[in-house]
Amino acid sequence: MASSREAIPTDFTRLFGIRYPIIGAPMFLVSNVEMVVAVSEAGGIGTFPALNFRPVEAYRSALRDIAARTSKPWGVNIIVNKSNARRKEDLRHALDNGARLLVTSLGSPAEVIREAHKSGAKVFCDVTNLQHAQKAQDLGADGVIAVGVGAGGHAGPVSPIVLVPWLKEKLRIPIVAAGGFASGRTIAAALALGASAAHVGTRFIASVEAGVDGAYKKAVVDATPEDIVMTTRISGTPAAVIRTPYVEKLGLDLHWALKALKDQPRAKKYVVPLIHWLGMRQLEEAANKPTWKTVWSAGQSVGLVHDILPCAEIMERLVGEYFDAVAGMPK
Repeated sequence: MASSREAIPTDFTRLFGIRYPIIGAPMFLVSNVEMVVAVSEAGGIGTFPALNFRPVEAYRSALRDIAARTSKPWGVNIIVNKSNARRKEDLRHALDNGARLLVTSLGSPAEVIREAHKSGAKVFCDVTNLQHAQKAQDLGADGVIAVGVGAGGHAGPVSPIVLVPWLKEKLRIPIVAAGGFASGRTIAAALALGASAAHVGTRFIASVEAGVDGAYKKAVVDATPEDIVMTTRISGTPAAVIRTPYVEKLGLDLHWALKALKDQPRAKKYVVPLIHWLGMRQLEEAANKPTWKTVWSAGQSVGLVHDILPCAEIMERLVGEYFDAVAGMPK
């Protein structure tokens, strides 16, 4: 087990009382109870998107299951955009069941920060630039997740090699590096850049616990970084997916009619939720059963993923590779 190794102390690990600065990233349709528990038990902190469980009763059941199976810290990702009608309810249930980490995406984190701090939970906000990072800090966030080029799903436009130290220069709160971190060597690089932890997603898609179709896991193992493309076709926001024949046929740009409506202020508030809903349905179908309409979210770190392993073994490998990388650096 990874917990048998020497700990890697950082601001992030001290904040949560964990051994390793590794977040099992919350991945739409991929992250589940088994993954969260396994990553947390192995010394990191497992997280999942609240919207992976529908209806809300299934979400509450998942929260209770996690709380019953581990006493280690774990977290929930909440989409805070107003298009997510469940956001307030999801936050309340997460806090009621003991979530220690709340990860916010796609909107203002103000309410999540306020409510989480009443319960002693911490809030880290997804950001892709300095403006949003500073706003999160001003609102009282405990940290930010710097989502750079190379991340799966909704990736930012700036390289993590630049984004992390840029934010480090300007912020007082911890930074988590996201985008391309799938090995111990890359985690060592993240800490060298000034991050307090690494956000590991794509590596955990190719895990035994991931509840997605085997073809999806195999695609992650077989893909190279050059097979990852950015598309606005799925959700209206640039997202990284594995290039498949269907993705090539579909095209990478949002349909012109939806784009025109999205750009109209009056229509935007109705069209954006519709685009997100259609994209979620498409991703869900591809993740859970074989289909010719194959859209699989993943990051450029697919090039570092070569096998399908239990999450505990992945954690053990990441930590071992980290120490090997640090020991092998020029003195």
